Amino acid sequence: MITKQKRLKRRHGRIRKKMTGTAERPRVCVKRSLNNFYAQAIDDTQARTITSISTLCESFKNAKSEAGKINAASKLGELFGVVLKEKGVEKIAFDRGGFKYHGRVKAFAESLRKAGVEF
Repeated sequence: MITKQKRLKRRHGRIRKKMTGTAERPRVCVKRSLNNFYAQAIDDTQARTITSISTLCESFKNAKSEAGKINAASKLGELFGVVLKEKGVEKIAFDRGGFKYHGRVKAFAESLRKAGVEF
C-alpha cells in the first residue's frame, strides 16, 4: 500500500527533477507540517541554504499577531520576503514541495509576491 508520505515524496521528486536554484534565482522550498510551516532559499549550484525561516523562529514569534495557520503562513511570507530582499534576492523559483497549491502554501506564496519577490 502506498502511504501519503510516499505519494508526497513521489510528487516532490517529479517537481525537483525539473527545478534548480541558482545564486541569482534561488529555489524557495516549503515544508508544511501539522502545526508549523518552514521555508528556505537554496542555491543548488553550490548546495547551500541562503536563508531559512519557520513559524518556530523568534523573529516570527515576536511579529505574530493573528491566530490561524493560514494567517501565520501569510505573515511568515511577508517576513521571508523582507529577509530575501535584505539578502539581495529579487527573483526566486518556488518549490511547493509536493504539496497542493492551496491553503497555507498559497497564502505563503501570495504574501511573498506582495513583498516584491518575483516568481
